[in-house]
Amino acid sequence: MKAVPEDAPAPGPVASEGADQAAGTGSRRLRPWHTLWFVLLLGWTVSAADRAVTGPVVSWMIDNGVGFLADTDNPHALGGLIGGLFFAGYMLTQFPGGYLGDRYGHRTLIVVSLLWAGVATILTGFLGGLTAFIVVRVVTGLGEGAFYSNDRTLITAVTPERNRSLGMGVVITGLAFGITIATVCTPHFIDVGKVFLPDVEAWRMAFWILGVATLLVGLLTTWYFRTHLRLRTVGRAALHLGGYSLVSLVLIMAVYLIGDRLGLSDLWIAVLEVVLAAGLVLFALARKGEELGPVLKNRDLFLLYLANIAILWNLWFFSFWSVSIVAGAAHSSFASAALTAGFNAGAGILGFPAGGLLCDYGVRRGWNRKTIMLSFTGVQAVLTLAFAWYLSAADKPSLWVMGVLLFTTSLFFNALQPVGHALTADLARPELRGSAFGMQNLIGETGAVLSPAVGGVLRDSTGSWTAAVWLDAGIVVVGFCLLSQVRAARTTPS
Repeated sequence: MKAVPEDAPAPGPVASEGADQAAGTGSRRLRPWHTLWFVLLLGWTVSAADRAVTGPVVSWMIDNGVGFLADTDNPHALGGLIGGLFFAGYMLTQFPGGYLGDRYGHRTLIVVSLLWAGVATILTGFLGGLTAFIVVRVVTGLGEGAFYSNDRTLITAVTPERNRSLGMGVVITGLAFGITIATVCTPHFIDVGKVFLPDVEAWRMAFWILGVATLLVGLLTTWYFRTHLRLRTVGRAALHLGGYSLVSLVLIMAVYLIGDRLGLSDLWIAVLEVVLAAGLVLFALARKGEELGPVLKNRDLFLLYLANIAILWNLWFFSFWSVSIVAGAAHSSFASAALTAGFNAGAGILGFPAGGLLCDYGVRRGWNRKTIMLSFTGVQAVLTLAFAWYLSAADKPSLWVMGVLLFTTSLFFNALQPVGHALTADLARPELRGSAFGMQNLIGETGAVLSPAVGGVLRDSTGSWTAAVWLDAGIVVVGFCLLSQVRAARTTPS
């Protein structure tokens, strides 16, 4: 494969990209970056489904008393820890993934990430022991961690600024599609598994189906980026990412196994994983302080990184446990709870592109992205508090009311995310955007590591999900306060 510059136009019709960018949005015909958006949307869909399927599978195992969750005294805490360890792997390759994308090419790292995730997800379905399951889930997270920073940077490079927020929103709609597929379809995947496997092993089918889908999308993406790829560069990037991942895997599993041997609680193990990530950030800063200074020492970028903790806490608390929250509150069946919980994920299908579109419109009217993001976050905070209050006040919460509240809250929550990504692109230096997006998600994934574990611990200790939902609402409010301190000038698209 012959390589071309990373920011060069893609093959075929993309050769006219420069002229199209200059033309802006005057014509309504499909632009080359629209095809890129669609390919990246597919990547988000399969990688998000691979990520989110663990939660419904763990909930099914707990409900049916099977697998490695059958004999534990605190199944929700252990299940949450499994989800947290996945995100520990995911967060530790956020910054290396962006840094390697700046070095080897963002398309190269996207291809490596998708193919890696597909193979690892398929492998998950063949493993059954607790430790082996955790290892392969961590490995999956390590590969997927390289996708986000390179996807965001590539969209910024290829999409005209006047459409940047919309592009961010359209592409990340794949996250909503993927989480919805994992939430709603996992019961059906398990039913398919029961046709070919013993009932207690049927959960494996969910990983096989989604893993194959990820591999197919990875191959499609490889073909689409073919003129930008060179086999030797792809191999070197995969080996370089593999080196980071091997060290990270050893450290993550060492913390888990030592903590388990010492009898530490699942929550404390998750906290130690976050401490490990913080230590690696400090190590990277010590080694490359001059190079990374603009990424870490920018006050407004750093506030965005911290606000992202609240965003990812909320995202993966509900994505991991929403089925169990709805089933426990309404005493409904697994399938009915999954369908209701799907409203939370499905809202992103509308919220992500709508948020991007409204943001681009607002910027053209002279507003700044920070104000728009703050408005969406404020509405989300109020609605999250309303959901927590409803769970506390209702004797038997209605599936319909929970579905409406989940959908409406998630609508604003998903709308704010592409705005935040475009704001990060505005604040970061162009040559360091991959590193900035990687650092943002690395720090933000602290919320994803802790929220499943903390939520599970609170569920086991209190007997309900109410305390965990109130905690989530409080963290959203803190995120709003952090975001209010970001200084963002008005932007006028070129």
